[in-house]
Amino acid sequence: MAVIRVLVGSVYGGALLTARKIREELEADGHQVVVLENPTLDDITSNDDALLVCTSTTGQGEVPANLLTLYVDLRDQLPQQPGRPFGVIVLGDSSYGDTFCGAGDLMEEALYETGARKVGETLRVDALETMEPETEAVPWVKNWVNGI
Repeated sequence: MAVIRVLVGSVYGGALLTARKIREELEADGHQVVVLENPTLDDITSNDDALLVCTSTTGQGEVPANLLTLYVDLRDQLPQQPGRPFGVIVLGDSSYGDTFCGAGDLMEEALYETGARKVGETLRVDALETMEPETEAVPWVKNWVNGI
């Protein structure tokens, strides 16, 4: 079974609720899951667990404040994570056009720069189409975990 660290970026709580539901479902399947509401660089450099970003997008495609420190530290310090598996679930609103789900793109790029290995395609949940992101996230993550 896998050990997964969920890196949460949330403004109004939707991504956090989604992360908690993911933890509940994966733990029921026998996986170990840690949900990090204010993740730091030490939260990922102190272990080799699989990483799952679960973030909303704020402003014009930006990373939420509680995930911003980790994002900046990843970009500035480039801690090498060669081959470490990661996935991205990002919540957004397609009415924002080019910046739709931008926070997920930023986190993906930052993790790629560390040498981490992306597993699966990014799940982009559009608030205009899905009122409860966990309804898309749970089936996606159950498939994703098989690839790590």
